[in-house]
Parts: sequence; C-alpha cells; structure tokens
Amino acid sequence: MRITVFGATGNVGRRVVAEAVSRGHEVTGVARNPVRLAGLPGEARARVGDATDVDDTVALTTGQDVVITATCPAPGDERQLVTVATTLLSACAKTGARLLLVGGAGSLTVEGGGRLMDREGYPSFLLPIASACVEQLAACRADTTADWAYLSPADLLVPGERTGLYRLGADELVVDADGESRISMEDLAVALLDEAERPRHHRTRFTVAY
Repeated sequence: MRITVFGATGNVGRRVVAEAVSRGHEVTGVARNPVRLAGLPGEARARVGDATDVDDTVALTTGQDVVITATCPAPGDERQLVTVATTLLSACAKTGARLLLVGGAGSLTVEGGGRLMDREGYPSFLLPIASACVEQLAACRADTTADWAYLSPADLLVPGERTGLYRLGADELVVDADGESRISMEDLAVALLDEAERPRHHRTRFTVAY
C-alpha cells in the first residue's frame, strides 16, 4: 500500500514508519523539520509538510491508500491536535485515503465508570493533552465524510520491544491481570499497521494493550 505518516519523526511516528517499511509498503514520512527527516529509514520517502495546512495535506494524501497521523504538539499548543484532525479529515474525504489517528488514553473509560483522566491521581501535567485528545476524538466523531479510525493507546506507552502481541478494546481501558494498562510503542505500531492492512474499525475508536 501507499502510506503517508504525519509526525513521522516523533516517538510513535518513526516506529510506524519502520513497521510499514518492514512490511514492504511504499511509505512517505512527513514532518515540519527537514533535519529530523534525515533519520527516517532509507526506504521511506521524506517530505516536509504541515498537518495543519490544507494545501499540504491534500497534496500529501492524494494517491495514498492510508494516512496515519501521530503528531505530538509542544506544551501549550495541545489544541493543535484538533486542527490536525479536522484538516486531515477534510483532506482524506477529498482524496479518498483512509485516515488512522493516534490519540490519547485519557478519555478511555475505566472499571467502575468515568474516564481515566478523571480518576484520582491522574497526572495534572497530562490534563492539557488529554483534554485536547477529547476534542480531537469529538472532531472525528462529528465527521461523516472520511473513513477514519482513532487509536487510543494503553495508559502506559513506552519504548520497548516488538512482540507482535496485543489485545483489542473499544472505549474502555484494557488492563492485564495485575490491573495495569501498558503497551510498547513498537507494538502500537504493529496494531496500527494491522488495522491499515486488515481494516476492522470504521468511524470509531479502538484501543490496544497487553
């Protein structure tokens, strides 16, 4: 497939690019900073682009089968996630590409009711990005034109190893036998590419964890 990844040089994005390349897909990695693009795998095409710019997104999604966005805004610019979502939803509706968005875990529901981000002890420094992800997901759910899927990771998303194993969920946080919710960035990339190759979620949110 022809796959474009926005935020290709970030922690999640570069693992998504690597996973897509390893599966033999034609990958275009997009980032704002041309210097950071030099770190992409040689098999990927590097492109400078802005996921909030309408012209850039239409140009970079035209002719693509799947578009993945894993952008991560700087502190203070969290609502940029909403702009990215609405811009890419519009672009993909025009070009026909399928859109996969990597969002946040904070809005997932937890056992006993309520959202993870509302639970006592949730880190306060994460609330701005969690709130922006709530709005990002709402923007997706309000869209009726693009073919999108929204992936919320586990509560703990960290660099690790690729096992190829994970469990799927919908709107509720997936936890293991010890009550922990975690997944490596490498296996999050596996889940994204599995969804790209074998679509199971359309205009809905899903989550993955061990």
